[in-house]
Amino acid sequence: MAAQVVLLAVVCAIIGVATGLALRDTMVARLDDQLVDASIKVRRDVPPPPMPGRFANPLDGPGFGPGTLVLIKQPDGGTNAERIARDSGDRTRLSTDVAARAEAVPADGKPRTVWLGEELGDHRMIATTTPLGAVVITGLPMADVDSTVSRMGWTVGGVALAGLIAVSLAGALIVRRTLRPLERVAATASRVAELPLHEGEVALAERVPDEYADPDTEVGQVGLALNRMIGHVGSALEARHASETRVRQFVADASHELRTPLTAIRGYAELTRRSSEEVPPQIAHAMRRVESEAVRMTSLVEDLLLLARLDAGRPLAREPVELSRLVVDTVSDARIAGPDHEWRLELPPDAVQVAGDAHKLHQVLANLLSNARTHTPPGTTVTTSLSTVEGGVRLAVSDDGPGIPAGLQGEVFERFSRGDTSRSRAAGSTGLGLSIVAAVVASHHGSVRLASRPGRTTFTVHLPR
Repeated sequence: MAAQVVLLAVVCAIIGVATGLALRDTMVARLDDQLVDASIKVRRDVPPPPMPGRFANPLDGPGFGPGTLVLIKQPDGGTNAERIARDSGDRTRLSTDVAARAEAVPADGKPRTVWLGEELGDHRMIATTTPLGAVVITGLPMADVDSTVSRMGWTVGGVALAGLIAVSLAGALIVRRTLRPLERVAATASRVAELPLHEGEVALAERVPDEYADPDTEVGQVGLALNRMIGHVGSALEARHASETRVRQFVADASHELRTPLTAIRGYAELTRRSSEEVPPQIAHAMRRVESEAVRMTSLVEDLLLLARLDAGRPLAREPVELSRLVVDTVSDARIAGPDHEWRLELPPDAVQVAGDAHKLHQVLANLLSNARTHTPPGTTVTTSLSTVEGGVRLAVSDDGPGIPAGLQGEVFERFSRGDTSRSRAAGSTGLGLSIVAAVVASHHGSVRLASRPGRTTFTVHLPR
C-alpha cells in the first residue's frame, strides 16, 4: 500500500503540474490577446509630435483596465510613461527604474514577460513602432495569472492529499480483508512448526480450513499447498515411526534372544577354565578371550535392551533414592577403576533424595564418570558436584581435560556416537553410554546438557525433587 500511495502521489503531482502549466499557458495567451488589443488602441491614439492629439495621453481614453502600463518614446527623445493603478484606478507615472526596464523591451511586436521589480512584479509587455517613428510599449500585469494558477495548485494539492488519504485507508482495509485468510494459513503453519516432530509419533491433525484453501485464489493456493505439504510430512513421519518401531523391536528381540547363548558361552568357557584336566596354554588363553569377549558382548546386549525398553516407554521404578550416598559410592568405584586420575567430590551438608530408579541413576553417574576417565589423559581432575536448586537437584561431572570438539557436541547423546573412529574397548567405546544417560534422565522427567571448551567440560543433570 505504501508503494501504491507513492505511485499515486507521483501521478497526482504530474497531473497537478501539467494542469498548472496548461492553465498558465491558456491564461497567458488570453492576456497576450488583451495586450495586443491595448497596444493597438495606444498606437491609434498616439499624437504626432508637431500636432497635439485628441488626448494628452492615450490612457485618458476608454478601454484600459487597471494595471495597464504605457510608455511612449517620441523620436525627438520625449518620453511619457504612466500606468493605471490597480487599487484606485488613478494614473501614476512610472519610476525611472521601471521605465528603464520597460524601454529595454525590443520593438518587435512580440509579447514577452518582463520583471519590473518587487513592487510591480511580472508583466506581459509588447513594444511596437508607429509610422511616425514613436515607440509604444504596452504592458499588462501577470498578478491575476499567477494568483489563479497558485489557487488552482493549492486546490489540486488539497484534493489530491485528501484523495491519497482516502485511498490509503480504503486500500488498507481492502488489503487487510483480502489477506485475512493468509493470517489463518500462517497460524496453521506456526502451529505445525511448534509440534515436536522429532519425538516419535506425532499426529499432524492441523490443516488449513477448506474455505481458505480455494484453488481459484492466490491465498487459497498457498493454503492448499500447505495442506498437501503437511500431508506429505505426516506420511513421512508415520513411515519413519513405523520403521523406527520395527528397528527397536528387532533390537529388543535380538538383545533378548542373544542373552541365552551368551550366558551359555560364558558358562562353557568358565567350565573349561575350572576343569581339573590339564589344558594347553594356547587353549586356555583362547578360552579366557572367549569369556572376556562374551562378558563384553553381554554388556552391550544389556545396554541395547535397556534402550529398547526405555524407547518402548516402560515405566521405571519410583522409590526414594538417597542421591548423596549413591554419588559417594559411584565416585569411590571410579577412583578404584581410574587411579591415574584425580577425583574430587562436592556434596551439600544435608542428604539429597529424589524419586526414581536407584540402579538406573547409578548407571547414569557411572557412565558419566567412565566417559570422563576414558576420554581424558592421566592426571586429569574429575569433579562430581551435587546441589539443590529451585524445584530440583543438580548433578554435575566436570573435568579439566582437552574438551570435546565443537563439531561433536551436538551429537554426543546420539547412539553409537564416539569421539574417535576406534571400536576397541581400550581406545574407544560402543557409543551407547551417553545415549543411555540421556534416555534414563528423560525417563525421570529430567534433563542433561553439555558445556565444553578446552580445559573445561561439564555434563549437568537436572532431576526433579
